[in-house]
Amino acid sequence: MSTPPLAGAGMPPGPFSGPQSQAAREVNTASLCRIGQETVQDIVFRTMEIFQLLRNMQLPNGVTYHTGTYQDRLGKLQEHLRQLSILFRKLRLVYDKCNENCAGLDPIPIEQLIPYVEEDGSKHDDRGAASQLHLASEERREIMEVNKKLKQKNQQLKQIMDQLRNLIWDINAMLAMRN
Repeated sequence: MSTPPLAGAGMPPGPFSGPQSQAAREVNTASLCRIGQETVQDIVFRTMEIFQLLRNMQLPNGVTYHTGTYQDRLGKLQEHLRQLSILFRKLRLVYDKCNENCAGLDPIPIEQLIPYVEEDGSKHDDRGAASQLHLASEERREIMEVNKKLKQKNQQLKQIMDQLRNLIWDINAMLAMRN
């Protein structure tokens, strides 16, 4: 099997050059996010390994303790730190590429991302969504007021129960003294 000739040197461009190859190199933003998540997990794992190595290393107090073991652990630590810096650079590249891909997008208000079923089957408009948002916020405010009043009533009931408990205690103490 032979390799296909490269474009250039008087040869016409191949079928994979131009916009098609650029499209093939374009990576989906969701895939980039997954790669970024995996990179963060690798960073956390490497960091845990670094702390494990540091915990097991001898403190530099002048005592020589198995120089071979010390050098081995020091080499592992330096290797982990090097890999950690590579992972951070990879994460920065992924982050920059995601920001570049999302730069032209207009942010969508969160209220429009929440699906709901309409009763009349017509399309919702901004006024309907705004009125529903207003009603929901009003309902939330009312619920917060009711919760506040409920907490006050609970506090009053607790005080009454404490007073009754003390009264019963006093009555029992008087009866015990009388006998």
